[in-house]
Amino acid sequence: MIKLAIAPIGWTNDDLPELGGDIPFEQCISEMALAGFKGCEVGNKYPKDDLKILKKHLEIRGLSICNQWFSYEFTIKALDQVKKKFIEHLNFLKFFGAEIVGGAECGNTIHGEYNKSILDRRPASKDHWKKLTMGLNELGKLAFETYGIQLAYHHHMGTMVETIEETDRLLNETDERYVKLNYDCGHFEFAGNDPKEALNRYISRIAHIHFKDVRKEIKEKVYKEKLSFLQGVKLGVFTVPGDGDLKMKPLAEIIHKSNYSGWLVVEAEQDPSFANPFEYAKKGYDYLTKELNFK
Repeated sequence: MIKLAIAPIGWTNDDLPELGGDIPFEQCISEMALAGFKGCEVGNKYPKDDLKILKKHLEIRGLSICNQWFSYEFTIKALDQVKKKFIEHLNFLKFFGAEIVGGAECGNTIHGEYNKSILDRRPASKDHWKKLTMGLNELGKLAFETYGIQLAYHHHMGTMVETIEETDRLLNETDERYVKLNYDCGHFEFAGNDPKEALNRYISRIAHIHFKDVRKEIKEKVYKEKLSFLQGVKLGVFTVPGDGDLKMKPLAEIIHKSNYSGWLVVEAEQDPSFANPFEYAKKGYDYLTKELNFK
């Protein structure tokens, strides 16, 4: 069964807090529900000091939390430090009945550096890879066996796992029982890879899907002018499914024909002052349900 969710990043952006800084939490989740979605991810506006209140806010709108990003830092911190924060993260997700924990290695990333070109990624050493894969195996096993939560790693622009080649290495060097993939068609496209090839290649290892579209003109501008990931986001490189230049229908066909069961999440960050969050959420939902036959 495929369930439809949306990320709050279209309303408020964790990496660029000024985007949607004036949008209250209640507006965000109300518009998610009004657009038709049944699930959501977690953003910086979500109140976390009283989880019962947060749960009530979500439940009365018919929403459930499906995943939350976790910033792994195996490359710069001791495993025990990462593990401690990870357990806190798992306890939060378990309270809400979530079955996925996402995220990527952020110890050596550049995706959050506003003036750092996407062409200037930091090289990943053999030691970095060893720390990442061993750490993911251990935390993935902990999440799955103790909490019933599946670790789904997110390949991401500006990080050490960005391309198909790097994703291959990650999956080949980790335990398939404990480390799955959070597939994101927009990030593969932005990285210069074929999202369809990646989906076909990884479909049996995918535990969570981020569905977004890409505006080709903006993508080309980012590379030509050596802009950063966040500069690309502000310019509008990403948008909701059906609003950009990606061929989404072949991707949907692969998913429909597969045994994939889980959440399909519209995760399309852009500037809410130019792209009204509710309007774009509804546009994305309608495209998924009416054009791509996701119900």
